[in-house]
Amino acid sequence: MHEPAIGIEQIEAARQRIEGRLRRTPVVVSPSLSDIAGHPVHLKLEHHQITGSFKLRGATNAVLSLSDSQKKNGVVGVSTGNHGRGLAYAAREAGVKCIICMSSLVPQNKIDGIKAQGADVRIIGTSQDDAQIEVDRLVSEDGMTMLPPFDHPDIIAGQGTLGLELVEQVREAETAIIQVSGGGLISGAAAALKARNPAIRVIGVSMERGAAMYQCIKAGKPVHVEELSTLADSLGGGIGLDNEYTFAMVRDLVDEIVLVSETEIAAAIRHGYWLERQIIEGSGAVGIAAIMSGKVKPAGPSIVLLSGGNIDMKLHHRIISGEDVDVTGD
Repeated sequence: MHEPAIGIEQIEAARQRIEGRLRRTPVVVSPSLSDIAGHPVHLKLEHHQITGSFKLRGATNAVLSLSDSQKKNGVVGVSTGNHGRGLAYAAREAGVKCIICMSSLVPQNKIDGIKAQGADVRIIGTSQDDAQIEVDRLVSEDGMTMLPPFDHPDIIAGQGTLGLELVEQVREAETAIIQVSGGGLISGAAAALKARNPAIRVIGVSMERGAAMYQCIKAGKPVHVEELSTLADSLGGGIGLDNEYTFAMVRDLVDEIVLVSETEIAAAIRHGYWLERQIIEGSGAVGIAAIMSGKVKPAGPSIVLLSGGNIDMKLHHRIISGEDVDVTGD
């Protein structure tokens, strides 16, 4: 296996940099999922993070790593919601101007959450690629610094701090089940996990609809994948045809990627609420879905990341009430 582009040294440095600025989120054992798996299943409650998702880790590390001149000109990013909220919060805390560009597929509750952190939100087109065009213009014309949602060393290192917590909180874990989208989270977490425990299996989970990293790994290179509506909206978007870091890191560090259906995601959201007493968004629920569906069958103790809880509460109510919710538009 190749040495990862972002390794344990950068991740340890990121932890020191962001310490005291966000939460070390708790871990609990799930009796119900443990019964399904036949082995202890631990849940990492990262949706209890300050901004409701893991994204604050990478955003905080990236903002704190900027030069004074970069901070003066401000930061800009493209987001499906949670990166934007994390970046807006981190920028506000550092006194840095922030603009977030988003596609029209992003739910209104996530747009409102970013605005509440003081960022300027711009809705551009129907995909992250469309929104990226406005980001590129702001970088070129206004001298702003782009902090992307995943393919950036400081973002990856910041997300990797979550991996350090996982291995410290559940030392006996043999499998880590982690969301995969653009790959910043699972790349950083896997680098940390495997540096501390080379034998641990890291399994990525995504949705069936528009699983970009899965399709790219299958193709052996970054490819265009159509962005589709899904309950796991935070996992939407491509990885970029010019991907520099996360494609190779996922290819080299992640043992397997599984996909879950919209029905399985909805069932996992319901399970999270009624049996775990946790309010989680679709992307945060995919690990639970993988266990419940039997698509991941851990051979020993495992840890499942609940990555975010920023779900529209009206949608959440419909799902937990048993309504057959269809966001696909098919």
